[in-house]
Amino acid sequence: MPDMLVKLYELPDERPYLEKMKEHGIVIRRAIAPEKRLVVGFARDRFNPAWGDECEVAFSRLPVSCWIAHTSEELVGFACYDSTQKGFFGPTGVLPSQRGKGVGAALLVLSLKAMYAEGYAYGVIGGAGPTEFYEKIVGATVIEGSAPGVYRHMLKE
Repeated sequence: MPDMLVKLYELPDERPYLEKMKEHGIVIRRAIAPEKRLVVGFARDRFNPAWGDECEVAFSRLPVSCWIAHTSEELVGFACYDSTQKGFFGPTGVLPSQRGKGVGAALLVLSLKAMYAEGYAYGVIGGAGPTEFYEKIVGATVIEGSAPGVYRHMLKE
């Protein structure tokens, strides 16, 4: 999967995404330290053990570089940045039961807006799976020759 480049200074307005989440009873916000165990476990158990590791890194930063989506009852999604590499977005995951509601798009836009607020002009979406999704939502473009990129020599279980 290739990496993708995003112009953080040309992101869409986050308000329509937040309004859509409100209609679904979903809150999108930056995670806080006391939630680390829950969010890391969610990423590790529901998606990928390595994603749990990357979430742990996001919780070691201030401000925490992990955004979460939740209803009043459960965590439904997460997105991290500056975990694998500085300036990288990801990992991100949304429960299958919550897909199609715009949760992933909202997490993406809010995370990238946070990166811009922290001084980045460009962001990299590392190992982007659904390239069409990132292209549609934030105008991301594929970085040719970027697969496997920084993941080239990653140890695997």
